[in-house]
Amino acid sequence: MATVTTPALERENYLNAGYGVKSWLLTTDHKRIALLYLMLITFFFFIGGFFAMMIRLELLTPAGDLVMADTYNKLFTMHGQVMIFFFLIPAVPAVLGNFLVPMMVGAKDLAFPRVNLLSWYLLVISGSLMLYTILTGGVDTGWTFYTPLRTSFLDTHVMAAAISIFIAGFSSILTGLNFIVTIHRMRAPGMTWGRMPLFLWSNYATSIIQILGTPVLAISLALVGLERVFHIGVFNPRLGGDPLLFQHLFWFYSHPAVYIMILPGMGVISEVVACFARKRVFGYNFVAMASIAIAVLGFLVWAHHMFVAGISLYAAMVFSFTSYLVAVPSAIKVFNWTATMYKGSIYYYTPMLYAFGFIGLFTMGGMTGLFLAALGVDVHVTDTYFVIAHFHYIMVGGMVMAYLAGLHFWWPKISGRMYPEGWGRLAALIIFIGFNLTFFPQFVLGYLGMPRRYQAYSPEFQVLNVLSTAGASILAVGYLLPMVYFLWSLRYGKPAGPNPWNAAGLEWTTASPPPTTNFEETPLVTWEAYNYDQLPKEMTVAH
Repeated sequence: MATVTTPALERENYLNAGYGVKSWLLTTDHKRIALLYLMLITFFFFIGGFFAMMIRLELLTPAGDLVMADTYNKLFTMHGQVMIFFFLIPAVPAVLGNFLVPMMVGAKDLAFPRVNLLSWYLLVISGSLMLYTILTGGVDTGWTFYTPLRTSFLDTHVMAAAISIFIAGFSSILTGLNFIVTIHRMRAPGMTWGRMPLFLWSNYATSIIQILGTPVLAISLALVGLERVFHIGVFNPRLGGDPLLFQHLFWFYSHPAVYIMILPGMGVISEVVACFARKRVFGYNFVAMASIAIAVLGFLVWAHHMFVAGISLYAAMVFSFTSYLVAVPSAIKVFNWTATMYKGSIYYYTPMLYAFGFIGLFTMGGMTGLFLAALGVDVHVTDTYFVIAHFHYIMVGGMVMAYLAGLHFWWPKISGRMYPEGWGRLAALIIFIGFNLTFFPQFVLGYLGMPRRYQAYSPEFQVLNVLSTAGASILAVGYLLPMVYFLWSLRYGKPAGPNPWNAAGLEWTTASPPPTTNFEETPLVTWEAYNYDQLPKEMTVAH
């Protein structure tokens, strides 16, 4: 039967397959949109990294002698806002999720391709506004926008930053909506819920948080705008508002946002561990349900950020309990990944090294989170470098390691080329060493009482701060290396073939890089997820 084409369909096919700038900027191909996201968030990653470098250089000496105090406030504020809203939140869902979700379910594209492109443009607009904020003086409120810094009417850039994050929230909501509809309605015949890769389960749970939690942040920022423009007393106590109300609303979104960042990374680790252990994921159903449990319980723990803010002791005890409870599904995942590797045929390729790094560092970040959930300890270490270290062990040691594991695992599928394995392993080792040298001393600093967000500090803390800054320099080298050899591989890397890892999953059954429509025919799924008992134990990786 002849294929019926229309002018609109022909134009869309051209835009999805052409090589001009216009074909990229107007594409609806989920794979190209994923690459657009990759370029955008990499750009913001290095901007956020620059601010981090300036912070660490300032802290080399006890006296605040590199930048002025108000400039330092802007450095840590812009570092947090850029890294969280323009890298950590969109990294795995927008890049790897966009590229892989349709292929993993056996579909030709996401459910709403044009909405997918719109979500990228919204992030571009949001990022441009954030760049404007940075270039015209920045914001000095901290990324949390707390009163009284946010309610000062002297700094007009608060509104620009708030609008930027407001727009970024809609990009996140649209991506989550697209994933949920795609996973529900577009799975290939035979792709039951029990046969879905755990990466899909993680992104599904993440999408639930995005849709339910992000509107709360949007409403909060809209109220901030109304308060600043029309002087309506919502959060500002000078206008009759309640500053604690803002903290409740902000953390009701921002703690689940931690799971928006980490859940997709957990999905990546499930795929990598199963592949390089050559085994089905131990306790598949428990790992899948743990993702949903994290999404649900994550909405019940927000006030553990407010133990010293004046909430009642009863409320603090309830949130302390739920904070311990939410650790259980995360622990299930870690134990099950460990059990998956037990007696497996382990291959120590680059993605697996990053997976090892994730499991160790995320576990340490999670265990120190239990200290912060304990009321007595939290009072001592609140607003110290202990909190900074804990957060970065989760986000950088966890999420960024998972993101790099996923990039290295699926790079042959994305580019059709192999990267130099030796350089990949070296970068993973440098990042692991640099990370621990950067952030482990901060646990000690926080326990000893060094407060965060201070430009100057007591001289007895200098040795640990010098160690932390030295580690950050090593970490920066580790992060630069993958960008260099990924770009190198595009021209000089050896052809990867459809499935260099002999991995399970529908995405490995198509060409590398995949064609515009992903599959020539809609696949029929007749096997269980992670059927490594039916696949060759050896890998065909081209060196």
